[in-house]
Amino acid sequence: MLTKEAIHQVNQTKENIHAQEYHALAEKLSAQGMDPEQLLGKLEKFQIAVPSWALGAGGTRFGRYAFGGAPRTLLEKIEDVGLLHALTKNSNAISLHIPWDVPKDINAIKEAARAHELIFDAVNSNTFQDQAHQEHSYKFGSLSHVDKAVRDHAIAHNKEVIQIGEALGSKSITVWLADGSNFPGQTNFQKALHYTQDSLLEITNAMPDDWRLFIEYKPYEPHFYSTVIQDWGTSFLLANACGSKAFTLVDLGHHLPNTNIEQIVATLLMQGKLGGFHFNDSKYGDDDLTVGSIQPYKLFLIFNELVYGMATNKNNPPLAWMIDASHNTKDPLEDLLQSIDAILESYTKALLVDQTALHHAQQNNDVVLCQELLQNAFKTDVRPLVREMRLRKGGALDPLLTFRETKQRQKRIQQRGADALSSGL
Repeated sequence: MLTKEAIHQVNQTKENIHAQEYHALAEKLSAQGMDPEQLLGKLEKFQIAVPSWALGAGGTRFGRYAFGGAPRTLLEKIEDVGLLHALTKNSNAISLHIPWDVPKDINAIKEAARAHELIFDAVNSNTFQDQAHQEHSYKFGSLSHVDKAVRDHAIAHNKEVIQIGEALGSKSITVWLADGSNFPGQTNFQKALHYTQDSLLEITNAMPDDWRLFIEYKPYEPHFYSTVIQDWGTSFLLANACGSKAFTLVDLGHHLPNTNIEQIVATLLMQGKLGGFHFNDSKYGDDDLTVGSIQPYKLFLIFNELVYGMATNKNNPPLAWMIDASHNTKDPLEDLLQSIDAILESYTKALLVDQTALHHAQQNNDVVLCQELLQNAFKTDVRPLVREMRLRKGGALDPLLTFRETKQRQKRIQQRGADALSSGL
């Protein structure tokens, strides 16, 4: 639905202004001892996965409202991620959630992905909902359930997800558990953790040798007294128990208010156990808001630790990046475009931090200089650098503007209908 010619046509209206802005920024960065070309090279390699469940209208406990033109099938979801990648050139992967998006024809799905220059990121299992005619219910847990038959059912589902992912060319599986309790005494904490560890180990053993298991954590919701994997420490403990193929996955919304996520990131990187990220933003809890819309400085501080850790902790494998947001009031594709921009801008700003100067300031306990070094990078407008990278790769100088100017939502409504609904929450 979007041609290279259409992107180029919109770009032409902005290219003169962009050239001036990029030239000014490049001169400024060069004067500070930084190489703009080197920065552009790092930006080109940074790719963010889009989950199949984030392409439709998100729900709340009160309602879910259609916005029109939602992708009704996996093929249409691939088409929408392909659009995002055509615009940004930084979203070349789709992450599937099973059983919402079980491919009926593996070859056709793989061919559709190739046509849009997409690969398949981590596959995601679902043991937080009972499916139609499911024999064993997850009402009181899945991988941690007291009944071995329920645990075996949940393990079998994860193994099936691995098989689907392997057929698609994925190399990882993400496990998030809703298991927990709402009342004191309802659960034996030690037994629940023991059952979960044994279940995850069986899942890990079923993975191909070149796969990774990402273990997600969350302090509350849907259960409010306890969750089995409630924090990064528990996830880290389980990852260690499962061996070298298991890692902790950080979802930015899965923390209690004011948690120092950047310190968690630093610790996991040092231990070689950080698997990746689910990006979003929050005001109160797991709000699943647009990345960078509430706490942009916090996102930058996290990326500062990531940039340092990725360069320093060679024992940690390459990280997986994904957006995990819910779209209740915004067009999902516009929301995702905003999130991709926020991630790239925070990453770019973190690349501007003079890590050598920061290290010397830290060694000298120069607290003021430490703050200045961070905030000077954060306050730099790096958007011309991101735009230049996209222009060189054939993407849109302004993805959101191009999305609107070329009427991508209206075209989808015409093709798919005004009341189309997508699978997912």
